[in-house]
Amino acid sequence: MAARRSKAKAKAQEPGFLEALKELAREKGVEEEVLFDAIEAALISAYKRNFGSAQNVRVVLDRTTGAYHVYAIKTVVETVEDDVQEISLAQARTIRPDYEVDDVLEIEVTPANFGRIAAQTAKQVVVQRVREAERGIIYEEFMSREGDIITGLVSRVENRNVFIDLGKTEAVLTPTEQIAGETYEHGDRIKAYIVEVKKTSKGPQIVVSRTHPGLLKRLFELEVPEIQEGIVEIKSVAREPGMRSKIAVYSKDDDVDPVGSCVGHKGMRVQAVVDELGSEKIDIVKWNEDSAKFIANALSPAKVVSVAVNEDEKVSRVVVPDYQLSLAIGKEGQNARLAAKLTGWKIDIKSESQAADEVLDAGMSEVAVESDASFTAEGE
Repeated sequence: MAARRSKAKAKAQEPGFLEALKELAREKGVEEEVLFDAIEAALISAYKRNFGSAQNVRVVLDRTTGAYHVYAIKTVVETVEDDVQEISLAQARTIRPDYEVDDVLEIEVTPANFGRIAAQTAKQVVVQRVREAERGIIYEEFMSREGDIITGLVSRVENRNVFIDLGKTEAVLTPTEQIAGETYEHGDRIKAYIVEVKKTSKGPQIVVSRTHPGLLKRLFELEVPEIQEGIVEIKSVAREPGMRSKIAVYSKDDDVDPVGSCVGHKGMRVQAVVDELGSEKIDIVKWNEDSAKFIANALSPAKVVSVAVNEDEKVSRVVVPDYQLSLAIGKEGQNARLAAKLTGWKIDIKSESQAADEVLDAGMSEVAVESDASFTAEGE
């Protein structure tokens, strides 16, 4: 049956309550109805807590006047067995003569001193809901920026975790995402790569990295207009943070040199990236759809004599001049390791004298290859 309501006397909120509530909703980007509903739900709990009531009650906050009512909800019955939830037909008809059994009525039970409790409760709810809404907005904003770069100021360092102030919120740079040897002081301005945005009870947690290959890629995108315009493309990145990195670049325009674009006039573009990464060496090589050519380029700055590839197994054998063998392999195998990461191929490097004594594996055909021009940037 439809609920019917007994006559009620409105209890008004303090002047300006509605205006303040609506203004706050607009300012914080929260829907007004969300705040109204939350206040009503909280007032029900406040009423039961402060007045020891087990009644089924409903609170109505008038959206126009700001007045509020507390109603006890009761079912009309012939014989009352639970006077908290039920009201007799005879008593109901003293309120309104057309009530019938099973009707549901609402009786005004707003306490005279409920205003102070209501105001305090409303304030608490609004603060909480606004905080939740702000956290939600920040979460959505940074969720859409996963894989992007942020710039912030180091606010503090706790247990080797570096906290970066982003204005509205902060990001955390954990020890595993820090470049070895880097130090972070309060007030330092740093760039970092957004790895993940998590929802927590304390708001969004933004996890950033200084070691992710994506940071190197995004830094070049910021420094090189040709990349922003889509003329030059970064095809792949391999990185050993703080030590050395390689990027493979490609130009969609034959008249635009992809390596030169990334280097910039007098090396200014690549140097800006190197400076941001703490003097990490960066090899810029030209990508090629020919696997053998790309592998030769990836081993820069070493010169390559020939490359044999097995396309099915992604295995290659590279021959370099005897005097270039240590350069091609690199210190502790670093150059060869980065080239393998950059290309996605397993690379076996031999000197000319070593290769002369060996027979190529089945499925491989050796071709002479001359590396394209590349560039290596180093910190000063």
